[in-house]
Amino acid sequence: MEKPSFLRRPKHVGWRTIKTAATAALVAAVYYMIGRNPAFACIGVIFGLGVDMKDSIKNGGNRLFGTLIGGLLAIVLFWLYLLAFPEGGHSIYLAVLLFFGIIALIQLCQTFWPGGVQPGGVVLCIVLFSTPIHTYVSYSLNRIFDTAVGVIVALLVNWLLPRERVVAFWDNVKDIFHPDMD
Repeated sequence: MEKPSFLRRPKHVGWRTIKTAATAALVAAVYYMIGRNPAFACIGVIFGLGVDMKDSIKNGGNRLFGTLIGGLLAIVLFWLYLLAFPEGGHSIYLAVLLFFGIIALIQLCQTFWPGGVQPGGVVLCIVLFSTPIHTYVSYSLNRIFDTAVGVIVALLVNWLLPRERVVAFWDNVKDIFHPDMD
């Protein structure tokens, strides 16, 4: 019996994989040193490190602008929720707000950054359904900030260390230690 194609593919750890893992680990370490949770910054790194700058801007931008639009929209919707139910506890009202929020999110993303719908929807749902009523603003703003940090770091890494530069550096290192290898 023949193996499925995904088992026949050679396993390869490429430079993009190394850059993504190293950048995410570095961001996580810095975040831990300053006492912040690195999760959303690391997610921003993973989204933002594409195969090249164009890909990085597209995917990192989707994450960043989606989080920005979804986070700000979530603040407005949660504020409306608290006007009606200051103590919280009425989840059916949140479901109705989510309905209108998703329509607004899609319209805003189509206007400002079309690829932001999915990450914006994630932040919108997390804020509406998983955030305590006293922290929804700070939570939303922190997610926007952390995502921005991760995406910006990823873009900087891809700009400073494009594939061509990393491969050339590695070839020079190999030549130093193994001059006869080609």
